[in-house]
Amino acid sequence: MFLTTLPVDQAVGHILRHNVADAAGRKTLPKGRRITDDDVARLRALGVAAVRVAVLEPGDVHEDEAAQRLADAVRRSGVVPTDAMHSRVNLLAEADGVVEVDIDALQAINEIDGLTIATLPNHALVRERKRVATIKIIPFALPERSIQQAERIGAESGGVVGVRRLLQRRVGVLLVVGPEARERITRLVLPAIEGRVTELGSTIDMVRYAALDEGEVAEGIAALRAAGSDLLIIAGETSIMDRDDVTPQGIRMAGGRIEHYGAPVEPGNLLLLAYLDDGTKQGVPILGAPGCVRSRATNIVDLLLPRLLAGERVTRRAIIELGHGGLLG
Repeated sequence: MFLTTLPVDQAVGHILRHNVADAAGRKTLPKGRRITDDDVARLRALGVAAVRVAVLEPGDVHEDEAAQRLADAVRRSGVVPTDAMHSRVNLLAEADGVVEVDIDALQAINEIDGLTIATLPNHALVRERKRVATIKIIPFALPERSIQQAERIGAESGGVVGVRRLLQRRVGVLLVVGPEARERITRLVLPAIEGRVTELGSTIDMVRYAALDEGEVAEGIAALRAAGSDLLIIAGETSIMDRDDVTPQGIRMAGGRIEHYGAPVEPGNLLLLAYLDDGTKQGVPILGAPGCVRSRATNIVDLLLPRLLAGERVTRRAIIELGHGGLLG
C-alpha cells in the first residue's frame, strides 16, 4: 500500500484517506471509502479536483477483511464476531460467563504492526451479548504476511479470547455458628451469599448449620453433598484463622483436600479453597468464605465464585495470581 494524491477521475477504486465535507461542513464522503464513479461526480460537484488516497498493492489485505480474518483466528468458544465495519470487529459473549484470555498470545499479536486487540480483563464476568474484545486494524490495508502471522499465533494457542459459560449449579451453604448466634449470623451472611449465587444463574438448594466442631463441619458437608449440592460455601461467625482451624479440619474429615488458604486480595485475605473428589476433573469446590462475604462490596468471593460456577478448577497458583490488582478497595 502507498499513499498519494490523485485527480478525482483517477481515484476510482482507491481508498479515501480523509473525510470530504460540503460547504456547510457536512460530511459527504467518509474516510476509508472505496471511491466509485458516482463519488467522482459528487466530488466534482463540490469543486474537489484531487483527493488523498491509499492505493492497495498486490499482497495487501483491505482493513475490513483483515479485521474479519483476525477475529476468526483469535476467537474461542463462547464469543461471536460482528461484521467488520470501519476496520473493526467486536467479539460478543454468547451467554453470561467468564472471560478467558491467553495473555501471551494476545501480547504476541499486538506486537505485529497495524493489528490491535483489546479485551476485557482475564477472568472478568461478562453478560450475554456484551463486548468481550474489539479488533481494530490501524492502516487501510495490511500485508498478507502480517495477517498470516497473526493467524498462526491464533492457531497455535487454540484461540486467544473466549467465554466460559456460567453453569446452573446447586449450591449448598454451611454456616458454622453456635445456636445462640445462629439467627444473627443467618441474617447477616445468607442474603449476601444468596444474592451472589442467584445473580450468577445458580440456586441455593440447602442451608445447613454446624457448631464450631470438626465433626459437625464434616457431617454438614456430607449432608449437603447427599442432597445434591455441587458447590459448597462455608461461612460463619468468624473467618477461618488458620489452615488447621476447625473448618479446614472438618473439610479433611469429610474427604476434602485443601487447595489453598490465604489470598493476596483485600478484602478477602482469609479465604480457603478446597475440593472434594467426585470422580470429575473439577471436583466439588468448597469455598471457605472470609467475613467480608456478608458485604455486597466487591471482595474475593466475587472474583472466584463466577469462575467456579463456570466449571473452572481454580488452583493455588490462580489464587496467588490475583495479587496483581488484588487491592479491591
